[in-house]
Amino acid sequence: MSRSANQLRTVIWRFVRSRRGATAVEFALIATPLMMLMFGVLELAMILLVSATLDTATDFAARNIRTGQFQSGLSSAPKTQEGFRKLVCVNMSWLTRMCDLATPKPGDPDPNPLFVEARSFDSFASASAAPARDPNTFNPQQTNWCAGNPEDIVVVTTYFKWPIVTPLLSPLFKNYDGGRMITSTRLFRNEPFNPALRPLGNNTQCP
Repeated sequence: MSRSANQLRTVIWRFVRSRRGATAVEFALIATPLMMLMFGVLELAMILLVSATLDTATDFAARNIRTGQFQSGLSSAPKTQEGFRKLVCVNMSWLTRMCDLATPKPGDPDPNPLFVEARSFDSFASASAAPARDPNTFNPQQTNWCAGNPEDIVVVTTYFKWPIVTPLLSPLFKNYDGGRMITSTRLFRNEPFNPALRPLGNNTQCP
């Protein structure tokens, strides 16, 4: 019995003292948090890249409203909400194919991740007081569209739905069930491009 106990003690001692496979065990312990950190950095980098792309595209498209080219029909897009959405999409470089999908049939869900809206105001104070949309209750059918007349104060907002692909990190980056709603807003006063038109003031839908 004593001999068996000594042999067992020897085996345990050798196991404790053995350094073979230590690297594999240590890597297994840190692999999960390391991979989560790497995927987290990638997810955040993609969100920032999409946000920067949307900001640039919104800025280029909103300039057409501010100068009156869009309202006058001088831009490359129709004078509609869908026309402005396509104008933003054209300027989204690497995301153009993703946001330039076919228009869905009535009643079908919209597969496009890009949505736009615009609203005119009579003062910067009232424009700043307008509430932001909640991503969880966002409905593209309820968005406003009024690009405004000369010297109107206009708020242009674009929305882009970006999917989060790492399940364990979804609670950190999602702000609605389907992923992350990225927004870009531009506030400006339209230039006096047509003296014959009067400002519309507070308006959610242009006449």
